Amino acid sequence: MTEYGSFPGARPRRLRTTPAMRRMVAETRLHPADLILPAFVREGITEPVPIQAMPGVAQHTLDTLRKAAVEAVGAGVAGIMLFGVPEDEKKDAAGTAGTDPDGILQVAIRAVREEVGDDLVIMSDLCLDEYTDHGHCGVLDADGRVDNDATLERYAEMAQVQADAGVHVVGPSGMMDGQVGVIRDALDQTGHEDVSILAYTAKYSSAFYGPFREAVGSSLRGDRKTYQQDPANTRESMRELALDLAEGADMVMVKPAGPYLDILAKVAESVDVPVAAYQISGEYAMVEAAAEKGWIDRDRAILETLTGIKRAGANMILTYWATEVARGL
Repeated sequence: MTEYGSFPGARPRRLRTTPAMRRMVAETRLHPADLILPAFVREGITEPVPIQAMPGVAQHTLDTLRKAAVEAVGAGVAGIMLFGVPEDEKKDAAGTAGTDPDGILQVAIRAVREEVGDDLVIMSDLCLDEYTDHGHCGVLDADGRVDNDATLERYAEMAQVQADAGVHVVGPSGMMDGQVGVIRDALDQTGHEDVSILAYTAKYSSAFYGPFREAVGSSLRGDRKTYQQDPANTRESMRELALDLAEGADMVMVKPAGPYLDILAKVAESVDVPVAAYQISGEYAMVEAAAEKGWIDRDRAILETLTGIKRAGANMILTYWATEVARGL
């Protein structure tokens, strides 16, 4: 025993005694405005199509996408990230449906903008993988490899048509070298200086993308290891970060979120721009599957995963639970 009282004198548990106490001293707080809802819209359907690997998530029709956007606004969600799913017969080697002004993603952007205006930040996936018959994020050369520079030309076209459709933010996700700079130039040269770029800065070649392939009807043959990052690497992410910022990225992203919290924290400590993290399909599916088995408390697990992502440094979190969680908050 010490002169100033009984051992131990420091009792951190005093600050955990009641829910009100824990709430008062919480260091990390989730807010609806932290959340962005990824949404899939599929061409040629009249009813939503459930995604089997992602219980509770569906490929939207234009009408149900409008409804989802309105619900997101009502819940206080900050933004919506749109992914287009074209009809299979419209896929080709160059992904031309992705640059067609009347392609499904551009139609969806216009529909959501018409429905909610500026009340929701409308974001678009800027990548070719949904639209190519080979499923890769760019065009292929004669040897079947993704041609970086030829792909950049396609990305410049995509940026222009998405901006013309009314998007607020483009999200280049293909991990091509130089993509942010080319897209920034394309936007500025076509009068879209106010359209922001959310750079997929550290996008890893991950096993956790599995359910997403179903969500977008992927035609992928092979893998994306030659352009997405190696899960073993950290310095590579920081190099990508420096390049994206130099090329004009307004915001940066780490994807996936949960398995890469160390990368997220390192990025967040290094920049003075907003940082996003994408809680991807496999992360979502694992929680839903375990909860369905009764192995974990679903609601607590959802909040715990999101709190961990924010604690690591994310200003914005893309999550399929965005609207549900925002309502609860």
